[in-house]
Amino acid sequence: MKVCILTSVHSIDDTRIFYKEALSLKNMGHDVYFIVQHDQDTVINGVKIVSISTPASRRDRLFKTIFEVYRKALKVNADIYHFHDPELIIVGLLLKAKGKKVIYDVHEDVPRQILSKHWINRSLRTLISIGAEWVENTSVRCFDAVITATPHISKRFEKMAKNVVTVCNYPMHEEFREDEEILGEKGVAVCYIGGLSRTRGIEEMIQSIEKADSCLLLAGSFEEKELRNKMKQLPGWPKVVELGYLDREGIRAILRQSVAGLYLGHPTPAYIHSLPIKIFEYMASGIPVISSNFPLLVEIVEGGKCGVCVDPFDTNAVSSAIQWLVDHPEEAKEMGKNGREAVQTRYNWEAESTKLKRVYEQL
Repeated sequence: MKVCILTSVHSIDDTRIFYKEALSLKNMGHDVYFIVQHDQDTVINGVKIVSISTPASRRDRLFKTIFEVYRKALKVNADIYHFHDPELIIVGLLLKAKGKKVIYDVHEDVPRQILSKHWINRSLRTLISIGAEWVENTSVRCFDAVITATPHISKRFEKMAKNVVTVCNYPMHEEFREDEEILGEKGVAVCYIGGLSRTRGIEEMIQSIEKADSCLLLAGSFEEKELRNKMKQLPGWPKVVELGYLDREGIRAILRQSVAGLYLGHPTPAYIHSLPIKIFEYMASGIPVISSNFPLLVEIVEGGKCGVCVDPFDTNAVSSAIQWLVDHPEEAKEMGKNGREAVQTRYNWEAESTKLKRVYEQL
């Protein structure tokens, strides 16, 4: 079948969309088109890239880009359209009106995520969140399938959509090969991979590293320049190595150096039920995890004996966890092995991709 994947927000190298879903669909024998922001039409690993322009502003993205995505989607004339952004719901509905089969891929609990967006006026967040939930809940009834990234998101839609499938965003086996380079001796650094914001615990990470015989490797970009300037004033900042955005090989290099990986997400509605991919990447690379003590993460991390869960606001507890892993390398290595085994046997994309395959076979 001819499949057309749509995104107006994500990058061409998005791990879930391109490397996992698009390439998996191509390997299943589908003719895959990918509408995405890029400078030219091209073919990458057998996937046909249909380029759209980069919007100059958020306003342009919500109007000009959406129209451009729809226009190019019609031109592709696919059998199945698979879109990844809530702002493209209108495109999905228009394609359904044309008689096309449409899949909505939901990465986040959008209404709850809106409540955590500080760039939206506080007095408007609740209203926008309610509106977003109404739009999603009403629209999913029209789509042929809804794919979600977590079981929690699936529960939202099960009573409204006719075909809801959870396809978790777990790591790919091939991305973290088992070798001595990954599983060998570690230093004393801990790492964090991903976007840097207050609700993702950047301030607590810096405060915690100040108290430990360790340093913090940051692989990601700050959401706001002002936040970065404030973090640089913290006493723990001299023990931070700021690396910025890294590609997949760069991330592997950071994981090779690290004794543990951090995830100190705050207990916001957007995060408390999420499955952060970074946790599974830490596990896949053979390093222990220091994670927020949300019930789902406690089950995965401490239940799997692959790390330590802490109150993300208790910097003394975080610092103690870091120090314990630095001081107990054999125990840390055992936790890392447990995490890697869990990914190899359960938390991996190869297992999840079979669910994606079944969705397409049923349409």
